[in-house]
Formats: sequence, C-alpha cells, structure tokens
Amino acid sequence: MSRILLATFGSLGDLHPSLAVGRAIVARGHQAVIATSIEYREAVEAAGLAFAPLRPSIESLGERRAVTKRLMHPLRGAERLLRDYVFPSLNDSLADLTAAAPGIDLFVSHPLTCTVPIVAQAQGRPWMSTVLAPQGILSKQAPPRIAGFNVLQIGQRLGPRVYDIAWNGMRRALRRWEQPLRAFRAAHGLPDTGQVMMMEGQYSPHGTLALFDAVLATPRSDWPEPLTPCGAPLFDGQTPAAAELERLHRFLDDGDAPLVFALGSAAVWIAERYWQHALEAAQALGKRAILLTGEGTSLRTPPGICAMPYMPYSQVFPRAAAVIHQAGIGTLSQALRAGRPQLITPVAFDQPDNAERAAALSVARVLPFQKVTAKRMAVQLDALLKDARQAEAARALAQQLRDVDGAGVAADALIRKARG
Repeated sequence: MSRILLATFGSLGDLHPSLAVGRAIVARGHQAVIATSIEYREAVEAAGLAFAPLRPSIESLGERRAVTKRLMHPLRGAERLLRDYVFPSLNDSLADLTAAAPGIDLFVSHPLTCTVPIVAQAQGRPWMSTVLAPQGILSKQAPPRIAGFNVLQIGQRLGPRVYDIAWNGMRRALRRWEQPLRAFRAAHGLPDTGQVMMMEGQYSPHGTLALFDAVLATPRSDWPEPLTPCGAPLFDGQTPAAAELERLHRFLDDGDAPLVFALGSAAVWIAERYWQHALEAAQALGKRAILLTGEGTSLRTPPGICAMPYMPYSQVFPRAAAVIHQAGIGTLSQALRAGRPQLITPVAFDQPDNAERAAALSVARVLPFQKVTAKRMAVQLDALLKDARQAEAARALAQQLRDVDGAGVAADALIRKARG
C-alpha cells in the first residue's frame, strides 16, 4: 500500500482537485494525505482523507475581502500572490512538509507549493507536478490569454519579432519576481538552474498531471514531458444541510428552469454589486434565478429569485436555463458537464483564458467581470438563451465529457509512480 502526499495552496478551486484525486487514491486501497492551509482541515477530513497543515494559513494572509481585492487585480494580482504571500512563507512551508514527510512514498506539487521538490529530494522520494488549467502550461506555440494586458496573444498577432520581445519580457518579469525563491534555494544548497518556476521550473522530471479536460487545449510540442492528460477531477464540496437541499429542489420544481449565477469561492468576496446586477438582469428578462453568493452576503430577493450561500454545482447547474460564472477551472468543468449554455464573467488569473477556450467551443459568451452591469448582462443572456446552436453545442459537449474520470486517471498515474 502506497502513501501519497498532495500539497496545495489557494482557494477551494485549488483544494478540490486534490480532494477528488485523494479520494480516488483511497478508493484504490492506498493512502492519501492532503497538505494545505489549516482552515481546510475540516473539509479534508470530511472527505475521508488525512490532513497535514501547510503554511501559510488563509487567516494569516489578512482580512479575506481585502486580500481577495488585492489578488484579483487584473495587472498585479499574480505578482502580489507570489511576492506577498507565497515566497515569504517558504521557510514555514518547508518545515511543515518536512514534518509530514516520514512514510510518504510520493509527493505531489501544486504550482504554488515550491518547497515540494526540496522535501522530496531530501527524503530520497519521487515527486510529480500538477497543472490545474491550460494557462498553467505557458506554451510559446499557443500562448494563453493573460488577465489584464494580454501581451502574449497580441504579440503573436504582430509577428515573430514582436512576439519574441513579448515572450522574453514576460520571462524576465517572472524571473525578477522569483528572486526570493532563488535565494531560498541557494540557502539550502540548491543551484540556480536558470529555470522560471511559473514556466518550466514547476514541472517534475518524474511527470506532470494535466488536471483539465482535453477539449480545452490541444497538446503542443513544447508541453512538459512526461505528461499525463487526466481530465478534470471533480469534487462538489460538502453536502449542505437537508433543509437547504429541500429548499433548493422545491424552488427548482416550482417553475421554469432558472438562471444560475455562481462565482466560485474567491470572487464572491468582491462581488457585492455583481449580485445586484444579476438580480436586475434576471428581472429584466422575466427569468427566475438562483444566486450562489458565498458566505456573508446579505441580499434581499424578490419572488422568483433565490439566494443561497452554496449548493453542489452538479445538482444545480444541469437544472439551469443558463449558467453564469467566473470560469475558475473547477466551476467551468462542472458547467461543461451540465450541458447548459454559459455566460462567463472572468475576473483574474486563469479565468480570462478559460473563458476564451469555452467560447471557442461555442458553448459560452464572455462578459468581463469589470464590465458587468445589469443591462449588459441582460443583453448577453437574452442573446445566449435565443441561440439554439450554443444550446446544442453545450449538450453535445456534456455528452462527450460524461465518462471522463479525471480523478481516477490521476490516481492511477500517481499509484504507478509511488510503486516505482
């Protein structure tokens, strides 16, 4: 029996893939340990998995709304995430993973858990890396859409010379951000490889798992090797109380299919005006709606509009007339399987790139979060609901993804590596 540690950091969108894969590992008769922020202990243990604390904690980052606003900045969010939160915690992260390491046969990294390779090397054990969304593979041949200023795709359209300047400029910027990581590695006797962590430096020589659906990205020759395409590992979160589930199904059964609005677990902290726009757009269209607002949102709703903190996406998305969401990769994966047309309102990080890929599949329209108003949302939704081709494309794609078992494929690959 192998014992596999999966390290992760971030929002529930980062945690849930590890929980899905961990459960698949356990279902195959092996052990899985999830190393992550202390706030997620309850969620990990409720999923039937072993927990190991991994700093930084979410609480230590600061007040949730203020932190989310800083990190969701379209131009500086990624830099702030690395410089202000990830790199200052490297010593703590290394200590926590070292404490969890005894008895582990294989370590699995998340793009932001940069101390995993150091611990694996110290333990004389292999490690594998994961990529959660297509943007995580910064392919020069097929550049992703970058939030804020889309420098790579613009540079590519302007020709090879301009594109090389854009690509090399981005690489220099990332390397500059990562100076604290290089200093940390040097302090632990590790050489400067010249690699950029957010690019080729994140990949393990033992293999990388692509934890997103293959329909979203065509493999390129500059993708990491060896790489295992897995498909999205889905995890719905904790089951709500029976009374809340009954309230949901009573609302769903009481009229036409509603519009369903969801923003994952991070963007909800900066979405005060968004929900009001969503409510007004639904009313303008004469549509019922469900708003999944997250915790701590107070919203007065008229008849025909239901606001709830959370519901499992797999239960509510397939019952929607359309799904309106932010295109976090987990939310998008659930929406693709629901077979319903989508209006995507991307905020930051990988979300604009995920949204563009969904639109290219003819299952979604895109309205950036920063441009959302009730009127714009109503116009986009009206066009979406009248487009029979997008509805049919959404149904066909859901059928195509029906048998994809991303968690199972990933678990099998990890178990093979752990066994050596």
